[in-house]
Amino acid sequence: MEIIVNTAAETKQIAQMLAVYIKPNDVILLDGDLGAGKTTFTKGLAIGLGIKNNVKSPTFNLIREYHQGRLPLFHMDVYRLEGVGGDDLGLEEYFNGGGVSVIEWSEFVQDEIPQEHLQVQIVKDEQDDQRRILKFKAKGDHFENVISLLGEKWTNSDQH
Repeated sequence: MEIIVNTAAETKQIAQMLAVYIKPNDVILLDGDLGAGKTTFTKGLAIGLGIKNNVKSPTFNLIREYHQGRLPLFHMDVYRLEGVGGDDLGLEEYFNGGGVSVIEWSEFVQDEIPQEHLQVQIVKDEQDDQRRILKFKAKGDHFENVISLLGEKWTNSDQH
């Protein structure tokens, strides 16, 4: 499924809508170029989960944890693991930690990712600096259902 958003606010909005369908131990992969909007998407997800803290990119920390919402949010940026992998990070503990794990630059820890997950590729529009194409790819029945419901909700929303 693909959704076109015209602003960063719409990116947050679609992620906020997604949060309604997230359950414990869900894993979401966010892939896209630098500045595509991966952290913006995560901020919207956090809002949807009821997290009040300001979500920041975990680039230098690798993992930031937020425990104030409906579910804990484990926000990971594994860009610096290129060529190294995530074997020693204990990612499985996060994946099974009762929260939602959001992984930016997931290609660098591909071997660690659970079979069932949701991948969101964020692509910048070459003609419009604000516009993004969000490409949702589900692995597993739960996420197939999630993107179906999300697409329906977005289409019926009058806020975009």
